[in-house]
Amino acid sequence: MTDFIRDGVGQAPRQETTNGERNKLAESDRSFHDWYRFVLSFPPHLVRQYLNEFQLTGDDLVLDPFCGTGTTVVEAKLRGIPSVGLEANRFAAFAGSIKVEWDIDAANLLEHAEGIRDRVLSRLRRQGISDTPNEHLVIPGDLRKLSPEQEKLILKDSISPLPLHKALVLRDEINRFERNTFSGHLRIAFANALVYKISNLRFGPEVGIGKAKEDAAVVENWFDEVQRICSDLETVKGKEFPVADVFLSDSRDPTSLLKHRQVSAVITSPPYPNEKDYTRTTRLESVMLGFISDKDELRAMKKSMLRSNTRGVYKGDDDDKFVADIPEIQQIAADIEARREELGKTSGFERMYARLTKLYFGGMAKHLIQLQPILKPGAHLAYVVGDQASYLRVMIRTGQIIEKIAKSVGYEAVRIETFRTRFSTATKSNLNEEVVVLRWPGKGK
Repeated sequence: MTDFIRDGVGQAPRQETTNGERNKLAESDRSFHDWYRFVLSFPPHLVRQYLNEFQLTGDDLVLDPFCGTGTTVVEAKLRGIPSVGLEANRFAAFAGSIKVEWDIDAANLLEHAEGIRDRVLSRLRRQGISDTPNEHLVIPGDLRKLSPEQEKLILKDSISPLPLHKALVLRDEINRFERNTFSGHLRIAFANALVYKISNLRFGPEVGIGKAKEDAAVVENWFDEVQRICSDLETVKGKEFPVADVFLSDSRDPTSLLKHRQVSAVITSPPYPNEKDYTRTTRLESVMLGFISDKDELRAMKKSMLRSNTRGVYKGDDDDKFVADIPEIQQIAADIEARREELGKTSGFERMYARLTKLYFGGMAKHLIQLQPILKPGAHLAYVVGDQASYLRVMIRTGQIIEKIAKSVGYEAVRIETFRTRFSTATKSNLNEEVVVLRWPGKGK
């Protein structure tokens, strides 16, 4: 495999960037990565740093067990390194898998997209609706809607009635091609346009509702996204790249899908222990594209995830048993509970803060234990994590604790380095986002 892109051999020199720039997507990194990017994704340049430092080649295998929408697998593929991603969020796993599917005829994809565009525009015109905002003849009173069950799953006012109607008409036409090889590319273009150009969602980084768009150019924005995908595909046409797989999977049991494969390096960013419900960020596109359709499916998905917020804690969860003997974690949980009692906080969520903290770090311990059978001796691991003070302002130094857990189950601690800092107004202190670098010496070493 010779047609891949590399920054050089060995560890690349690091570029000086400001604290604010370190988590941003560079303009030069938009190809493939920007087909759909989870708002909390870490940047490609950080992945490149560790691909180079770990001196990985086409003979290695990189794993991202908390894959999100595929930053690590896309970057590894661009650099000729085989990779695997695991992700429990159904839509995110879909997005990651499509972003590394490059064996697609761009001209054929564009031709079908043009046909879809023309048919949808014609259908809307017959209804008196123009895709161009404010050019409608008559707005029909029977606009299409989501089902009541679907409405309960998304944030209220996520999308205005007229753009929603147009989007549902477009989605149904796209779904007519669900058995075609390029179906996923049509759908990911739909998701990206839906969230960032059509909906009322805003990210900062929490997902919320911004100014309502009473109308939007739904078909035009979707077609623009398809054209961008086609342009990226043309840049790799005829070139050979290694396999990159993304599987829907619980990161706490990575061996189930990788029993016969050996991993040279792990580069990943797990959820942080806070009150962010990561499924909310992808809720609209998940519902619109059918990845979740009711609360039971949402609950099943959440149960397959690392416990990182109280809305994802369930009776019977027992990951905390993996850290029962680590006093630092028990002390943090005790401090949180003491602070709750001191402040007189009695809500159900607040009562779960201490337990959630133990479940989170227990899940990370389980993950690190289950990972060991598929790691090559000498494998390096890089975990991007962040300090948190979400639970009643009790400081959780996440990187330090994960390093402690890793050492307790047999890993070597290489270092913790600061990726960037952010100031917490709640605690009046800096919170670090860090990279915990580990090494697996091998069993019995």
